[in-house]
Amino acid sequence: MIVRVVLLGTAAGGGFPQWNCACVLCVAARDGKLPSRTQECVALSGNGRDWWLLNASPDIRTQLNAALVLWPGPGPRDTPLRGVLLTDAEADHVTGLTVLRGAAGLKVYAAPPVRAALAPARVALDRYAPWEWADSLAAGGFVLAGGLVVTAHPVGTKVPKYVPVTGAPEPDDRWVTAYRVEDLSTGGVLVYAPCVSAWSPVLDELCASADCVLLDGTFFSADEMGTAVRPGAGQAEMGHLPVIGPNGSLAALQRHPGARRIYTHLNNTNPLLDPASAARAQVAEKGVQVLPDGVEFKV
Repeated sequence: MIVRVVLLGTAAGGGFPQWNCACVLCVAARDGKLPSRTQECVALSGNGRDWWLLNASPDIRTQLNAALVLWPGPGPRDTPLRGVLLTDAEADHVTGLTVLRGAAGLKVYAAPPVRAALAPARVALDRYAPWEWADSLAAGGFVLAGGLVVTAHPVGTKVPKYVPVTGAPEPDDRWVTAYRVEDLSTGGVLVYAPCVSAWSPVLDELCASADCVLLDGTFFSADEMGTAVRPGAGQAEMGHLPVIGPNGSLAALQRHPGARRIYTHLNNTNPLLDPASAARAQVAEKGVQVLPDGVEFKV
């Protein structure tokens, strides 16, 4: 079988348009001039029967109902969903777990600091139906139902704001991970990295072996948020590498022309949201795509 991938959502936290934003892009979306987007989440399967989520967005109910392949049945409580792979502990990637409560037998993979941060939620969710919580960074990786082999790779140290931090703890790059998903029967490889604060040799290695890369495209430029971040720091301080610039992801992706490259996790301020923008044309000219919610493709 070939890996099937469904882009359930492609926007950053808050979705698009963001509920409390009246920027030009959000106004255009409310006027129906730009397509709306739900918060970033992906579904994938190696056999078309067993499906896994990459992150669990707050919009997961709407996303699951919009994807025919994820509808329940034939029994009243049968579901093709087998579990969730978390890249981090950010609210827009884990809140959807609460919507999935009560679904028996799900398995959630996450790195050790992420599982620790979610400890209270894990206790509450297991009271509805016991889930299995596994270490995504276990040596040798893991195999998903459906014939997919997965390895997780640390790529960032950003700790969610809701997690109490005392003193000056040592940076822990396990807070944010990227996933490499391989179908051993076909050799197809998907790399999924929606949160990247800085490019690294790890990402180059992952992209070099990939047929498709789903990458953090949160912010187009380093100063997109204006005074929202420390002047000169750029969006990397918020845990996201900008698309353009000498150290941006677009330049790095040019080293990997053999892979299909797709931006996801787009912030509501990002001009890539407008198909007619110069930003979209610039990215397309470099061979990188921006796709809408609901698109399905194969790797």
